[in-house]
Amino acid sequence: MRKLGMLFALVAAPVAAQDFSEGSNAKSWNLYAEVPAKFEARVVDVLCELTGDCSDDCGAGSRQMGLVRTADDVLVLAMKNSQPAFTGASEELAPFCNQIVEVDGLMLEDEDLGASNVYLVQRIKSADADWIKANKWTKKWAAKYPEAKGKGPWFRRDPRIKEIIGIEGYLGLGLEEDATYAEENF
Repeated sequence: MRKLGMLFALVAAPVAAQDFSEGSNAKSWNLYAEVPAKFEARVVDVLCELTGDCSDDCGAGSRQMGLVRTADDVLVLAMKNSQPAFTGASEELAPFCNQIVEVDGLMLEDEDLGASNVYLVQRIKSADADWIKANKWTKKWAAKYPEAKGKGPWFRRDPRIKEIIGIEGYLGLGLEEDATYAEENF
């Protein structure tokens, strides 16, 4: 029954949207439909929350993390941390698995875009602790992949991405298609 209620809350959220901007210190990204939002929530593994397929420690950063707001029991999808790349929210939130935290960031709400309860977390505060910036993803990535050290964007150096490109090509259609495309266009 809880899962059905959660699914209904996801669907009904735009109609019942609340204003969580009071007290927010979130920095604007100048994104269409962004609204500062500061609220208290329980950190959850989204897959576990919606399907019951639960993993120890919310997947330890390998699963999509979410925030169930304590004010209205709505599941908010944390999609990004405070860094420029649209990454990092899961890894930032994983240490707080199943804990109540306060978060400050930007909410994206736009019915025309199909964006509902999409959240960009910039700061996290656990009970009896100071605010911490949600900006650790690239440092954690660099520590995990020291062989990828170098210049340029991280994704051009990531060994996982390079492995996929080596198999599927840049277009995702295979190496032969890449070669044909390059021959025809360059």
